[in-house]
Amino acid sequence: MITESLPVVTQKRPLLAWLLLCTMALVWGSSFILIKRSLEAFSPEQVAAGRIFLAFLFFVPFQAFQIQQPDNRRELRLKWPYLIAVGLTGYLIPAYLFSVAGAHLNSSLAGALNSLSPLFTLFIGAIFFGNQVKSRQTLGILLGLVGSILLVFFSATGEFSVNAYALLIVLATICYGTNTNLIGRHLSHLPALVSTAWTFFGIGLVAFALLLPTDFWSRAMNPQNSWSLGTLAMLGILASGVMSVLFNRVIQLTSPLFGASVTYLIPVVALLWGLLDGETIYAAQYLGMAVCLLGIYLTNKS
Repeated sequence: MITESLPVVTQKRPLLAWLLLCTMALVWGSSFILIKRSLEAFSPEQVAAGRIFLAFLFFVPFQAFQIQQPDNRRELRLKWPYLIAVGLTGYLIPAYLFSVAGAHLNSSLAGALNSLSPLFTLFIGAIFFGNQVKSRQTLGILLGLVGSILLVFFSATGEFSVNAYALLIVLATICYGTNTNLIGRHLSHLPALVSTAWTFFGIGLVAFALLLPTDFWSRAMNPQNSWSLGTLAMLGILASGVMSVLFNRVIQLTSPLFGASVTYLIPVVALLWGLLDGETIYAAQYLGMAVCLLGIYLTNKS
């Protein structure tokens, strides 16, 4: 366990941080319906690897410029293990988990379970990064877990049963909690565009290798799949690419926990998209969402 304390982070939250937070919530809250639409033409594995590869392509011009800067080359040599770890825990692994779960869950429920991210950010920060946890925040973690249990143990039809696909979303939020703490501890001093662009370098090549033996390319070239390809491009370039730069910037401006609290708003956006798409949400699932959000509120309350 790492017991050294994190550098003191100012509690001031500038207007820019709040604007970026709301922008991320709007885009990331829409990502669940984008996954659903992408799955109409591509397999879950292709959606996951495809969005990462498209994000990688988006960052290639920035990488070509940044690598020419001596200061960037020096920092990248020192930080490459953390860049790989952030890429795996923040993007590649969760992309697969969300894509597989998205084929079996309502997008609104996936968005609600995603709200566990700040709870795991706090929990993992306390266990592995030596961060202090207040009693109120402990209560928030427990409430968040209760809410997630309600969501996990009620299927998409509202029946009481173990929803194994919901557990995949919980695992993804554990990855996000790890990722956020890694960024806050090891990468927050780097310019947001530099750290994000090179985070996608390694995992982008892995995603390309995973796509090669599949029929992704023929599906992508099929005119009938143009809408799904467009939503996949939005997932990769906008949700995984641009929003990741904004997320790293928010952490620089505030703290890892505040950055993770974007998931306050994500379930609301996801729920609205789900209702517009004709999804049915049951009373127990509404209750689970509410308990999760209450837990997140307590963990972030000043």
